Amino acid sequence: GLPLDEAAEAFFARHGGKDVPMGVLVPDTISKMLRKLMTSPRFRNMTLNGYTALLDDSIEQQFAALTIDLGNGSIYISFRGTDDTIVGWKEDLNMGFLEEIPSQKQAVEYVARVARQYSDKTIRIGGHSKGGNLAVYSAAKSSGEIQERIVAVHNNDGPGFAWDISETPGHKRIASRIHTILPQTSVVGMLMEHEKRYQVVHSTYDGLYQHDGFSWQVLGTQFVHLDDFSREGKLVDETLSSWADSLNTQQREALADALYSVFTASGAKTLSELTEEKLKSAAAMLKTYKNLDRETRRMVTEAFMLFFKLGTKNFVLDTQEEGNWWSARSKYNIPAARGACFPCTPQGNGTKGSFSFAEENGPFGTPRERLCIGRLAVEELRGLRNQVPAGCCI
Repeated sequence: GLPLDEAAEAFFARHGGKDVPMGVLVPDTISKMLRKLMTSPRFRNMTLNGYTALLDDSIEQQFAALTIDLGNGSIYISFRGTDDTIVGWKEDLNMGFLEEIPSQKQAVEYVARVARQYSDKTIRIGGHSKGGNLAVYSAAKSSGEIQERIVAVHNNDGPGFAWDISETPGHKRIASRIHTILPQTSVVGMLMEHEKRYQVVHSTYDGLYQHDGFSWQVLGTQFVHLDDFSREGKLVDETLSSWADSLNTQQREALADALYSVFTASGAKTLSELTEEKLKSAAAMLKTYKNLDRETRRMVTEAFMLFFKLGTKNFVLDTQEEGNWWSARSKYNIPAARGACFPCTPQGNGTKGSFSFAEENGPFGTPRERLCIGRLAVEELRGLRNQVPAGCCI
């Protein structure tokens, strides 16, 4: 193994001592946190071992894990969440209809291998987002002998499962040691069949952006806990459950394949590549979208609209309104003329590229900017792309 401070020094040396961008949706704050960890008396001497990273387009797998020897007779097995790769997002979508995705199987094998290597240690397992899902799955599927050594399982806003894992004997044996943390308006943690026991923490972001763990407030040595979900959070749970229940297994699979074909239409392998050439990516994606059959196109459109809604600040109001394009146009001051559009200029600090990625607005920019981009897609589908002024939004 390698002490954390030495591993961090080697990591930054490889990148010229600079903070390293992690991708479109992965917080850049991770590099800053690593710098603090490498100087912290509590963390810097912890030993890192067993790093494994697998990326395989052919089986649609994106997996990574790391084992940390805490130095107190216990190890922490950390599973990575979804990274910047599009295939990683495809594997997430596959959770909606597969009983077991490749990364879940890999996680069970990883825990078994590490448990053998550290046979005299107690075990903690955790992760954020998909990493939290892998933590729960691997703990529930581990042997009884390994489960006896598991002290805690930390599921940080991880999605659920296509089936109710809580009814399995393995999950029942470990359930009391699963600690699920969700922000007050959790979206990802409310997907599919999720944990029934959880703690709600306060996030300073809105809607979908609360998935960013760096927005979860800390007081002293603990998160700031809330008694329950917010009004928006309860509505998110109801909305996602209703949407998921409306799709059968075959429809979920068709939707996942369609979304993957749309996002990879330009040849991009990562979300960063998609954003680097926005016009090329958008044109290829729209062409692929238009070639989908009507039913699949409907499901894709509904999925986009749902998650667009979940990303807005006024989700409750938007959901309760009978709102349509015209009310949205009025709300965000979008000009009535089809050929006209407002300039989407960078706003606030921390901007990236030609439209706002301001930290206070999360990784997708402001609602106004997202509406403008969405409007371009509508114009394209209507065959009116040539009427939108050059340089608008993208």
